[in-house]
Amino acid sequence: MGFKNPSLFMIFSSLCILYSFLKLTKADPWLLVNQTSPSSNVSGGNWQLLQSSVGVSAMHLQLLPNNKVVIFDRTDFGSSNISLPPGSFCPKNDCTAHSVLYDVVSNTLRPLHVLTDTFCSSGALDPNGTLIQTGGFNEGDHVIRTFAPCGADSVACDWNELNATRLVDRRWYATNQVLPDGRIIILGGRRVFTYEFYPKNDALNNSKSFYLRFLVESRDPEENNLYPFLHLLPDGNLFIFANKKSILFDYKRDIVLKQFPLIPGDDKRNYPSTGSSVMLPLRLSGRWPPVVEVLICGGAPAGAFMKSDKMKVFVEASRTCGRLRVNDENPQWLMEAMPMPRVMSDMILLPTGDVIIINGAANGTAGWEDAVNPVLSPILYSVNAQLSQRFTVLSPSKVPRMYHSTAILLPDGRILVAGSNPHTTYVFTGLYPTELSLEAYNPFYLDAKFNSLRPSIISVESGSTVSYGRRFGVSFSVSLFRQGTVSVALIWPSFTTHSTGMSQRMVVLNTASVVQLSMANFKLVVDGPTNANVAPPGYYMLFVVHSGIPSHAVWVKVM
Repeated sequence: MGFKNPSLFMIFSSLCILYSFLKLTKADPWLLVNQTSPSSNVSGGNWQLLQSSVGVSAMHLQLLPNNKVVIFDRTDFGSSNISLPPGSFCPKNDCTAHSVLYDVVSNTLRPLHVLTDTFCSSGALDPNGTLIQTGGFNEGDHVIRTFAPCGADSVACDWNELNATRLVDRRWYATNQVLPDGRIIILGGRRVFTYEFYPKNDALNNSKSFYLRFLVESRDPEENNLYPFLHLLPDGNLFIFANKKSILFDYKRDIVLKQFPLIPGDDKRNYPSTGSSVMLPLRLSGRWPPVVEVLICGGAPAGAFMKSDKMKVFVEASRTCGRLRVNDENPQWLMEAMPMPRVMSDMILLPTGDVIIINGAANGTAGWEDAVNPVLSPILYSVNAQLSQRFTVLSPSKVPRMYHSTAILLPDGRILVAGSNPHTTYVFTGLYPTELSLEAYNPFYLDAKFNSLRPSIISVESGSTVSYGRRFGVSFSVSLFRQGTVSVALIWPSFTTHSTGMSQRMVVLNTASVVQLSMANFKLVVDGPTNANVAPPGYYMLFVVHSGIPSHAVWVKVM
C-alpha cells in the first residue's frame, strides 16, 4: 500500500506506533493520557516504635478530642494479650480486654470493657466528641455503643452499650458519616441495602431504615460494595461510591440526584477488593461553592477475591487512582498510576492538604490470609503538583500492615499506625503474624531542619469555639516568617477501619489578613466555616500551616 500524500503517511505511521505501544504495554487508553510516575523514589520521613504491644490488634481506631485514642478489635476469637483489671466482669468467661484507651501525650494505655462483638463495625464522633459506634457481628450486629471522653486523670470513662436503643437493621461492614444537623447516617452492610440514622427520633422519622437501590446495583458476586465510601458535600448532599459506581444522594428526600460515570478500568474499589477514598480539602477562599474533588486509590481486579480466597492465587492489586471533580457540570474521572500496586491501604489527609497512602499489600484482597507482599513504603500524593509529579515514595516501615491494619492523623502531625491480623485468631508465627505493636510515622515536615518555619499556636481569639461565618484571629509565633504562605486548616478526626476513614474532612479557612504583632509573633484573621454543610458541628483539630509546615493542632468546637 502506498501513500501519495505525505501527511496521510505520517498519520498512519503514528497510529501504528501507538497501537504497538498499547499492545506491548497492555496499557489502558484512559490511563495512557494521564499516566503518572513517581517524581523520585526519595526517602522521606521516619518511623518510631511507640509500643511493642498494646495487647489487641487495632482493627478500629478513633482519636478523641482529649488526645486519647480508642483502639479495639473484635471479641469473638478468644483471648487477647492484655487482661482486664482484677475484679472486672468477664463476658463469656473471657477476662482479657478487646479494647484499650491510648494516651497520645504520655504514650500509655489502659484496658477497656467492650461487651458485644465489634467485628467489622463502624463509627463516628457526634458533635459533643462522643464516639457513636455501631454494629458488628453475632450479638453485636444491632448494638449501638458510645464512648465519651473524660478528664485527663480519670479512669472512669469506658464503653457504654445502649440497651434501650438498637439499630433497625444488622450493620456489619457499614459506613457512618456525621451530618450537618449532628445526626449520624449509617449506610449499608453485608446483605443490607438500607440506611438509618442516629439518634433515633420518631418525630424526625429516624426510627426506621430506608431502602437504597444503589446498594443492590453496586453488588457483584464477590460483593465489592461493603464499607461504601461516603462523603458529605458542601451542598448538603452525599457522594456515595461502591464497587465502581457512584451517586449524588439527597438523604433528606431519599432521592438519587445524579449518577456519576463509572470509574474506568476493571478494578473494584470496595471490600473485599479494598481501596480507599478521601474528599480532598475544601478551600474556602476564592470561588463558591468550593471545588469538591474525591480521590480513590487502590483496590483489586474483578475476580481477584475469588482467586485469593478460594484458590490462594494472589492477583496483583490495582495501581490506579481516580480523581473526580464532583461539582463540575460534566464530571469525569482523571486516572493516575501509583508507583506500585496497593490493596487495603489507608488514605489520610495531612495538614498540608496533601494525602498519605499507607499500609496494604501488593497482591490479593482483604480476607483471611488472602493477601501477600506487604507494601512497606507509604506514598505522598501531592494534590496540587503537576500531573506527572504527584507521587513520592517515602521511607518504609519494617512491619507488614495488611488486613485489619489502621492509621490516623494525630494532633502533632504524626500518623499513628497499628494493627494487622490476617488470621481468624491471634497467630504470632509464620510469614504475616498478628501485629499488636503501635508505630508512628513522622512525615517530612516534622524534621528539625524545618523548625525555623514551624508555627506555634499561641491562642485562638474565639477560645475553643469557632462559629459559622464569624471572623476570628489565631495568634502564632514563627522564627522565619514568609509572607503569603500561611493558612488555617480544620481537620475532623476520622473513625478508621478496613481502609475507610469515616467522616474524614479538611476545611481550609478563608484568610482575611495577617498582622505582625512583634518580631516573631503574628495574628492570622480568618473566617469561620460557611455553614454546617461545609463543616458539620463538632470537634476539629485546628492547624496553622506556614510555608508548607504545620503547627501542632489545638482542638476547637465548630458550632
